[in-house]
Amino acid sequence: MAHHPGGSGGLPAPFLTPGSSSFSEFLGAHAPELLPGRRTPPATALTDEAPHGTTIVALTFPGGVVMAGDRRATMGNYIAQRDIEKVFHADDYSCVGIAGAAGLAIEMVRLFQVELEHYEKIEGMTLSLEGKANRLSMMIRGNLAMAMQGLAVVPLFAGYDMGVDAVEDPDRPPPTQARLTAGRIYSYDVTGGRYEEHKFHSVGSGSLFARGALKKLWRDDFSADEAVLCALHALYDAADEDSATGGPDLTRRLFPVVATVTAEGFRRLPDDEVGGFVETLIRGRMVNPGGPQAPLQ
Repeated sequence: MAHHPGGSGGLPAPFLTPGSSSFSEFLGAHAPELLPGRRTPPATALTDEAPHGTTIVALTFPGGVVMAGDRRATMGNYIAQRDIEKVFHADDYSCVGIAGAAGLAIEMVRLFQVELEHYEKIEGMTLSLEGKANRLSMMIRGNLAMAMQGLAVVPLFAGYDMGVDAVEDPDRPPPTQARLTAGRIYSYDVTGGRYEEHKFHSVGSGSLFARGALKKLWRDDFSADEAVLCALHALYDAADEDSATGGPDLTRRLFPVVATVTAEGFRRLPDDEVGGFVETLIRGRMVNPGGPQAPLQ
């Protein structure tokens, strides 16, 4: 973007012109080459040459939502990175986890963070949780050309919906199960399709195995700690079956990234705290390698 013609150090004209509250639209109008999806697609698929992030899980509990991701990035059959972070702060009441092409995904998350902050500064208020989910959907749609070449970005978005009461109101019609909690989860496909998920969801190469564990272990009366432990069990089961998903590395003290979003806002659990949950999990697995079992009803 060109500098101020007078050389006085002032902002360029585009920054001083009133316009949309969307930073992505602003960037697309004045410097489209900086958008992740505007790059020229490669001539051949790069699936095995670019690092890919894998499994992310999210689940609701009465106080909000938990999101967790393993730490492994793969490049074909190689481990590209052992300590990658896949769960990020989006804003004070939401988080986003990434699966797919790691470099593009991290860049998209950074743009999404700026998008939300820009909207708040321009409009003087935050977007609704659904509005944030829609903005992320548009960014994913812009990456479709890259996705068709194997560089797909498939995030998982979750947050605390300030507009939903966590307690049932007797004066309203009975809400669905999804509305009994203010924690909400959104998944996406490579075309930007957005879907609200109820109770729990997972994405990435180990998602099938993680979702099976969540399906058996999830309860609607979880405490925050129980929800965290459930997420870690799901990731452990995914790592047990999927080579691209990394399990907890006790020798290097590398544990999954875990975040909660509640009425108090976003909180990333410190590694020491996650390590305590992992040690509890490992002790149980030493007795029962298959993990906890849901009671038959």
